[in-house]
Amino acid sequence: MVEDDPPSSDIPWTEKYRPKKLNQVFGQKEIVERMEAYAKRRDVPHMLFSGPPGVGKTTVALALAHELYGERWRDAFMEMNASDERGIDVVRGKIKDFARTLSLSDVPFKIIFLDEADALTSDAQNALRRTMEMFASNTRFILSCNYSSKVIEPIQSRCAVFRFKPLMEQDVTDMLHHIGRHEKIELKDDAVKALIYVSEGDMRKAINALQGAAAVSKHITAEGIFKVSSRATPDEVRQMLELALKGDFLGAREKLDNVMLNYGMSGEDVMLQMYREITSLSIPDRTKVALVDRIGEYNFRLVEGANERIQLEALLAQIMLLGSER
Repeated sequence: MVEDDPPSSDIPWTEKYRPKKLNQVFGQKEIVERMEAYAKRRDVPHMLFSGPPGVGKTTVALALAHELYGERWRDAFMEMNASDERGIDVVRGKIKDFARTLSLSDVPFKIIFLDEADALTSDAQNALRRTMEMFASNTRFILSCNYSSKVIEPIQSRCAVFRFKPLMEQDVTDMLHHIGRHEKIELKDDAVKALIYVSEGDMRKAINALQGAAAVSKHITAEGIFKVSSRATPDEVRQMLELALKGDFLGAREKLDNVMLNYGMSGEDVMLQMYREITSLSIPDRTKVALVDRIGEYNFRLVEGANERIQLEALLAQIMLLGSER
């Protein structure tokens, strides 16, 4: 990792500390190495980047553009978000107009980066496939998506597919300390662990939580991270589950009140954290399976519009009944 001084402008940290070169990217080592080889040869295929949000898909595409085109990268690189403009007219208009023009740089092709390509309609994807074929000599497409299965097979077969994985804890930790040094903030170990917990491998989420906490104090603590992220501490959620399993419904209900009031959590957020803490409970696997089943059922009820408070308390009651069966 090469550390350059970030720009001093007051912009979101996710952009302020976005790597400009491939050797500055944290994580996704194998994919970055492939991109460096492409940049060195100046020969890039159509590519499909697939993976969850915040793991480096856009960052790698932008870093590749910087490597290929240098300071004039904006003249040869067009970025679009397919979730904003997802119809066939966008493919026939903006994308086709940019693709048909020749590159003015010493690299013989331009790049179109289409984020959230899985949001394109079926007709738009079919039109895009034809556009990729017609202008392959002077334009390369990088399609980014969360779910490659939503991209039609004819497009997938024309692309080199790269699957981005959730970032390793060490990658997130290194980036957070890198930002901490430049922003002159004190980042305690428990705060780093909290950031890793709330981000779940999503670098963007981790950086946003860090910036939110730093706006309050330069001394970043785990408590500050959980509050700014609207997440309860793992211990509090675990205690709530354990109280319910022991048959203390009123105690578990009180803990639920504290969690929702102190952190401003929604019912779905609470259930998600309950689900994450199941594996850490000292209960038989059979009970864990039953807990997952119950949480899944009540989460579905919330999504369908059921009353949040009633469903959460009903879930605690179900957990209490499971505990009594052990």
